[in-house]
Amino acid sequence: MYDYYFSEIRPSDKYAMSELLTLLSAEGIKLDANLDYTVGLYDGADRLAATGSCYASTLRCLAVSGEHQGEGLLGKVLTHLMEYQMRQGNAHLFLYTKTDKAFFFADLGFTEIARVEGVVSFMENRKNGFASYLEKLSGFRGQGRSAAIVMNCNPFTLGHRWLAEKTAEENDTVHLFVVSEDKSFFPFKDRYELVEKGCSDLKNVVLHETGDYMISSAVFPSYFLQDDLAVIQAQAKLDVELFKKIASALGIGARYVGDEPFSKVTRAYNEIMKTELPRAGIDCVVLPRKEDGGKAISASNVRELLRCGELEKVRGLVPATTFEYLNSPAGHEVITKLKTADSVTHY
Repeated sequence: MYDYYFSEIRPSDKYAMSELLTLLSAEGIKLDANLDYTVGLYDGADRLAATGSCYASTLRCLAVSGEHQGEGLLGKVLTHLMEYQMRQGNAHLFLYTKTDKAFFFADLGFTEIARVEGVVSFMENRKNGFASYLEKLSGFRGQGRSAAIVMNCNPFTLGHRWLAEKTAEENDTVHLFVVSEDKSFFPFKDRYELVEKGCSDLKNVVLHETGDYMISSAVFPSYFLQDDLAVIQAQAKLDVELFKKIASALGIGARYVGDEPFSKVTRAYNEIMKTELPRAGIDCVVLPRKEDGGKAISASNVRELLRCGELEKVRGLVPATTFEYLNSPAGHEVITKLKTADSVTHY
């Protein structure tokens, strides 16, 4: 039995990174692009025996060398990462794993939330975490026909407003989920407030935070899938599995989306939803985008105009409440950030 020890693996340490890449490759895993912290568990001969990483509240890139499997090293790495996360203030943790490995993590205290069979399992370290989230949502269950919209609103545009209006016209209750993850140019608190103000006259629209249970491209891992399309498809299918459970709690019978002429990720999402949601008895309603001057209004275009200092050209693309925000100190702070960004477009 080896006397193991932990050591952080930093991107600047070329030898340690080479060992890490070799171990991950042997286990069929790619190094994820989104990582905050990576640790190695080394044996007495200073060889990398196991590894794991964190990004935000997720654990990822977990692997044990073939010659050390069966020694309980995965549990040691998980314990180390969970202690690290606790020190960062993250108590509610998530991980993604191949479905055939999910039982390992179940034995270590993780509960499966949803899965795409044969591809990915999404798990958390709270036994009743997702169940509690669904129970809280069920208190907002409306009467009659209910529909849902999921928006990032980076920022809230007249295109978003038009989608909310149309959905509200065709349904008794609209559950509008604003993506909670704070990885956008516009902070979540501000995005949520812009949606709230921009939809204040739509009395049958109920706002929700997505919380930790609607998946974003930043949090969803790509490390065990072979190409970008496979990542997008797996992410979309897992998101659909989660949404089906949310829809059941809220009595949602339809999900409304805008068609997507710009983002290949969103376009692929829409195609998956159009196929998968009807199988669960949920309509997927794709509405044409609202246009301005023959061009679809998009948040990406708004951000690009702001990056180029064309604030006045944004006026006709956003609600008055959003334009007011853009002229506030908070808005100026975001615009400054946009002007220094390499790219403001999401693909």
